[in-house]
Amino acid sequence: MSYEIKLDIFEGPLDLLLYLIRKNEIDIHNIPIALITEQYLGYLDVMRSLNLDLAGEYLVLAATLIHIKSRMLLPPVEGEEEEADPRAELARQVIEYKAVKEAALSLESLPQLGRDVFALGAKPDEEANLPEGDEEPLVEIGVFELVAAFRRVIVGLGRVEELAIDTEKMSLTDRINEIMERLSQERQLTFTELLGERQDRKSIVYTFLAILELIKLRMIRAYQAGSFDQIRLVLTVEE
Repeated sequence: MSYEIKLDIFEGPLDLLLYLIRKNEIDIHNIPIALITEQYLGYLDVMRSLNLDLAGEYLVLAATLIHIKSRMLLPPVEGEEEEADPRAELARQVIEYKAVKEAALSLESLPQLGRDVFALGAKPDEEANLPEGDEEPLVEIGVFELVAAFRRVIVGLGRVEELAIDTEKMSLTDRINEIMERLSQERQLTFTELLGERQDRKSIVYTFLAILELIKLRMIRAYQAGSFDQIRLVLTVEE
């Protein structure tokens, strides 16, 4: 592939692990290692397919999960003292990370100038862009929900693209500009509407990377009503 992308919107491997625990409604003190390891490695595969720069700590945690899984598969040895739960240290790290993350979110929820408190003549435009009248309330989603949605779209292609000479040049900057131009006119669009008829893998990848970059820059936000509902992208800056 002819592009290399590095985004720092991924907060770290524990953030992904905490997301999977919440998504599966799992007790942190009783993590089903086989399930979590499989899903964790699945997310890493998607990130690699996007050529996203993966910090070494992601791979360290992947190795840790596999090591814990192998230890839990081994039968106890007679005559030896019962070994402590190999998941205990991992659970402790997740609990500590969860506490720090929740504290950071509580600080972020405090009024901020330009977001919740506005100078004379300014106006909040983020909420005004949200679609109204939906049967289910829209909830803002994070990067891992977007990765999961991207994975579903790629799987949904259902075919392996044949090798072909690509005469159409595409850049991430051009795709970002195209998305911003459309959103400045429409104010909010779904991921499917952004793709339009361009359902080839290259277009999907560039569109997804452009969305990640725009979210990182806080120029758009992503919302979803349910786990498998359409992702709706909303412009959060004035033209």
